[in-house]
Amino acid sequence: MEWNFPTAGQLAAALRAGEVTSVELTDEAIARIERDDDALNAICVRDFDRARDAARGADQARVRGADRPLLGIPVTVKESYDVAGLPTTWGMPHHRNHVPAEDAVQVSRLKAAGAVVLGKTNVPLGLQDIQSFNEIYGTTNNPWDHRRTSGGSSGGSAAALASGFGALSIGSDLAGSLRTPAHFCGIYAHKPTLGLAPIRGMVPPPGPALPVEHDLAVVGPMARTARDLTLLLDVMAGPDPLTSGAAYHLTLPPARHERLRDFRVLVLDDHPLIPTGSAVRAGVNRVADALADGGARVERHSPLLPDLAEAAMLYRQFLFSGSAAHFPVEEHEQLRARAAQLSPDDQSLDAAVLRGMVVSHRDWLRANNGRELHRHGWRRFFAEFDAVVCPITPTPAFPHDHNPDPRRRRIDIDGAEYPYFDQLVWAGLPTMPGLPATAIPAGRSPEGLPVGVQLVGPMFEDRTPLHLAELLEQKIGGFRAPH
Repeated sequence: MEWNFPTAGQLAAALRAGEVTSVELTDEAIARIERDDDALNAICVRDFDRARDAARGADQARVRGADRPLLGIPVTVKESYDVAGLPTTWGMPHHRNHVPAEDAVQVSRLKAAGAVVLGKTNVPLGLQDIQSFNEIYGTTNNPWDHRRTSGGSSGGSAAALASGFGALSIGSDLAGSLRTPAHFCGIYAHKPTLGLAPIRGMVPPPGPALPVEHDLAVVGPMARTARDLTLLLDVMAGPDPLTSGAAYHLTLPPARHERLRDFRVLVLDDHPLIPTGSAVRAGVNRVADALADGGARVERHSPLLPDLAEAAMLYRQFLFSGSAAHFPVEEHEQLRARAAQLSPDDQSLDAAVLRGMVVSHRDWLRANNGRELHRHGWRRFFAEFDAVVCPITPTPAFPHDHNPDPRRRRIDIDGAEYPYFDQLVWAGLPTMPGLPATAIPAGRSPEGLPVGVQLVGPMFEDRTPLHLAELLEQKIGGFRAPH
């Protein structure tokens, strides 16, 4: 049997039944990487010797009667996670020799669950792009069309999963970095509720791995099936033992419903600030039709929905205030001068970016109050609905564009050009208030490219969009390997 594309759940069952060993799974995964990854460049740091050692250890543990959630299953890890003995660079050339001495908390949890780490996957410079390329490791290509991006910043992980390089991967998400690569590569990913999974040990080098709480940013699972997302999330979730984990244990609520016909879903395919391309709109409608066919209550409009344009503006402020916080003083002063020249009437996305980069603490608190009002609005919304179905980006994977000035890049939506970073508005819809969102495959574009959508759920009710993803996978199908 070919073992590179079964799900993690299937591999775990085969390992328990003695149909295969972890050494065999690991050797087969390594052989596939060595055969196919030169064309993709998804695995930027290989750790094959230690992977084989871990696989032998997993097999020996199983003989002794051990049975952990991921025992013996080959996985990959995003380059931005610290793995003891391997470089963590975030794609930054001046940190190419940074080698942490300790594993990130999520890497420790993977290993404690028995996973076999094959290596690390490629990222963009500083994790700050919708593509995955950098001077150290080069460019990761989309498995469906090498001329196109696999997405970012977890693009290496998505390309690896779509290509059969391990059964699972862990990534991170600040601006769609789990969901966009999943959408572009035809796999599954889950952006957890903000704070559900600790981030310690995923920090820009050479910073210390401190148990700090991050605004907007989360870490989460990636897989080739919805059920595997839940399997991996259960390994990742729970407070950091260095902080609140000393006092609290996690118990996630069950999914709100078991059957598709019991779900109440709002479907969105239009955003007030950017159009949705025809291929993505078709994917959203395919999911909407499957929900209706399964008996779910499907609505297209609701007065309870928080204002999407205002949400996008708030998101841009939070996103870019963080990215600009460490700019040199001279550059920060130049930005302040440009922001002071903005008209109060300028409520464009570009103006929101500029204001966010130089926001004062007073103005940040005002914006944060706006976020809390949106969170309250979402609580009211989810009293009447169980999930939102909407795009992740307006288009499928786009051609590589490495213009060093992202402000000069453009995204083509059905023949019309729009500013490159405007496509982040859909990613920001659940990110700004900290809601969970599950990315699922939803078909193919006319060019044969994967198209995904996101299922947004109530805060800390991650099992609701995850279970809805499982039900939709049964209804419309899921991952399909590239030809």
